[in-house]
Amino acid sequence: MATSQDRPNRKQTGAKYVAFKKKRQNELGRQPSLTGLAAKRAQNIRTMGSNRKVRLLSEDVANLFDPKAKSYTKAKIKTILENPANRHFVRRNIMTKGTVIDTEKGKARVTSRPGQDGMVNAVLV
Repeated sequence: MATSQDRPNRKQTGAKYVAFKKKRQNELGRQPSLTGLAAKRAQNIRTMGSNRKVRLLSEDVANLFDPKAKSYTKAKIKTILENPANRHFVRRNIMTKGTVIDTEKGKARVTSRPGQDGMVNAVLV
């Protein structure tokens, strides 16, 4: 079944909304990419207006920002330490924005949205 980004069929109280229209194609959504920790795999997606979006399916390197030195470096990701989006993502090594990762340079927090941006940007903690 298609994922819809339309309002739900039921109100917060449990009552049903009266349907005034059908699902429209511009309201369709997609399943989350759930970016994992492995060799880089990306997928190009066609979006509205014939634009392109890179979905990152897996990645093992992060663009790391060091706030003290004010410089960027690439660092290999060792493991995922915590994920505020879902505690089960840690067991499955899934990265989202806000995830704390362990890199060669130390702990870092992911600042990009890997499933939508196509890269992992992080800041040292």
